[in-house]
Amino acid sequence: MKRYASLAAGLLLLVVGSTARAEDAKPFITNKDVDLTMILPPPPANDSAETKAELGEVLTVQVTRTPEMEARAIADAEENVWRFADVMGPNFNKDKLPKFSAFFDRVVETEGAVVDPAKDVWKRPRPHQLSDLVKPVVKLSSSGSWPSGHATVGTMMGIILSDMVPERRAEIMARAAEFGHNRIVGGIHYPSDVEMGKISGSVIAAVLLNRDDFKAEYDVARAELRSDLGM
Repeated sequence: MKRYASLAAGLLLLVVGSTARAEDAKPFITNKDVDLTMILPPPPANDSAETKAELGEVLTVQVTRTPEMEARAIADAEENVWRFADVMGPNFNKDKLPKFSAFFDRVVETEGAVVDPAKDVWKRPRPHQLSDLVKPVVKLSSSGSWPSGHATVGTMMGIILSDMVPERRAEIMARAAEFGHNRIVGGIHYPSDVEMGKISGSVIAAVLLNRDDFKAEYDVARAELRSDLGM
């Protein structure tokens, strides 16, 4: 997906503590603040050579994925920052970090508030909706495939978390990339959906990091996290 790299770089140049329960979390911004339909290109047509090639990629992963890869993809279907625990260490858990947890609940809600309206506009069918040969191992979804919401939120969480703990940036961003890739492993997204999710997540994170209301909660969450990790 090299053709999307320059798009991502160009977009970023344009982007100049709560204790609520997760179900009460409010997004920091919505699609009124970041309209992905004005940023991303439309998805390839269903009968295009690109979509057919991508279906081939999904099927190749399907026949080569191991039980361990499937289990990882199933676990990563959960959208929350605690999926980064394997690179953050044993002290990284919800019970110890209430302010941090509430902050990232809002980050996750932001992804849906920005991405879901764009998905509804493009309505790209999922791989299993175009080919009966595709057998997803994760929960099925009928929402639009473009862009991947999981790749978007994984990238957002990775950027924000690595900004809080730059000492582990490489490991965190590698985990964020795996989080997105596991949507392909799971058979529920095309590779280009994931690439668009990475771009979307990068743009949204850049916007958030320049907002005063976001920074105020970010500072509280970061302080709690670094204290808990002994940094």
